[in-house]
Formats: sequence, C-alpha cells, structure tokens
Amino acid sequence: MNKYLTALKNKVCSVCVDSDHDGICRLSEHEVCAVEKYHSQIVEVVHSVDSEDLQEYISALRKNICTLHCRMNEENNYCYLREDANCALDRHFPLIIETIQQVDKYDLSVQ
Repeated sequence: MNKYLTALKNKVCSVCVDSDHDGICRLSEHEVCAVEKYHSQIVEVVHSVDSEDLQEYISALRKNICTLHCRMNEENNYCYLREDANCALDRHFPLIIETIQQVDKYDLSVQ
C-alpha cells in the first residue's frame, strides 16, 4: 500500500466518525471514503501548495479534487456532503495536510 495512504489511514481513520473504535471504516459497500478514493490526487494537491495559509490548500482542494472528481457544483461552489459535514476529506483536511507533510519530512530524514 502507498506510504501516504497507510499514514492517512492510521491518522485520519482513527478519528473519523465513519470508523469504529479500532479505526476500521464503517461505510457501507455503496459508499466510498473520499480520503481513500482520492488519496493520490490529495497528495498532489498538498505538494502543489507551499504556504502557511490553510485557505490556499483548501482552494487547491476545491479546484483540483472537489470540482473535477467529486460532487461539488462548480457554478455555485456547493457540495451537499460538505454542507452536511459529511465529507471526511473536508472534515479532516488539516490533519490530512499534516500527515502528508509528516510522511515527506520522515522520508527526507531517512535519505
């Protein structure tokens, strides 16, 4: 499994409301976790931004994942999952950024 996905599952799934107390996802077979589904694109988004401003990361997320791959309506910037606080990607994005940056930092220290 990809090092980023492994780290994201360890950090995000353990606190996600869609997981049980062991961090195992409880979404039904008809639901898909955006963090897992788009993890490669999420890593690209995080790597594309170099800023202390969380809003810059969020803007890149909306532009490159939400509007292109997910359910967000680009015309009015509306996503029913996000509005209902039902998108794990949106709900945990600061932790996701931190996790990806920690993986990168660890990789640099190993080299």
